[in-house]
Order: sequence, then C-alpha cells, then structure tokens
Amino acid sequence: MSAERRPVFGLSFDPRALTDLLEAPDQMRDHALSRLQDVVTAREVGRRLSGDLDGYRKLVLEGWEEWRLVYGPRSLPRGSEYGRVIHVVAVRPRMGNDAYDTVGHRLGMTRRPLSARTHAARAASPQLSGSRPVPTTSPPVPGPARPTAGCGAHRAPR
Repeated sequence: MSAERRPVFGLSFDPRALTDLLEAPDQMRDHALSRLQDVVTAREVGRRLSGDLDGYRKLVLEGWEEWRLVYGPRSLPRGSEYGRVIHVVAVRPRMGNDAYDTVGHRLGMTRRPLSARTHAARAASPQLSGSRPVPTTSPPVPGPARPTAGCGAHRAPR
C-alpha cells in the first residue's frame, strides 16, 4: 500500500448510522471503514443517488453487495479544518430498499424516497398534457368519390 494520504474531507456519522456500523458483521465493518477512508482522502467517490435522495451517494461494499453505505457531503463553517465533511447517514442492507427507506426516515421524509426512474414513470405523458382535447371517437375516414345523384351517365343500364 502506498503512503498514507492526508484527509481532504472531515467525517461525521448520524448516531444511528454509527449504531448500524457497530451492529454490522465484523469483516463488513472493517471493509466499510476502509472504503470511507478512501472517500475522505478523495481516492474514491460513491455512486450518486437520484430522485428524492439526490445529493447523496452510496458505496456498494464488495464482498458485501447486499449492504449499502449512504453518505452525503456537508459544508462546514469557515475556519474549520476542512471545508466539507462526509456525513454517513446509514449502513444498512439493501434488501427491500431498507437502506434507502432508512435514509429517507433519518432525513425526515414522510414517505418512502423515490428514485428518478420512479418519478419519471409516474409523471404524466407529455402527449396527454397538451392543450388539445383528447378525441373520444375517431374522425370519419374519406372514402372514394361517389357520383352525384343527378347524373345519368354513371348509372348502370336497366
């Protein structure tokens, strides 16, 4: 391993996230702390979350793919040793959206956090939201031209 790098960010935990980490399996906890060290020293950045959790990031823990560590960057007051801090919100299993539901609850959301994909799927179709009314019946289809009633040239002989 190369020489230790100086932290670029501070590190803080939601107290419940610290409890999550302490209750996690030992090897997973060690791996999560190692990955957090890489985030704090700017060697790694977690994947962005979207939708209601936009601005937060997740770490998928190799070997522990069913677990998620969710964090968000926060600004610190001027004069602090670091300009930003990595704030860990949850270290939870992914199954059943437990990790993301827990993050939403800890952030004070009153409903389950939704992803950008869910928001898009629930949005009204732009074709239906125009100013034109939606027709209830289809318009008549023009057929072949019919002869006028007064013209005898087009009549069949009797």
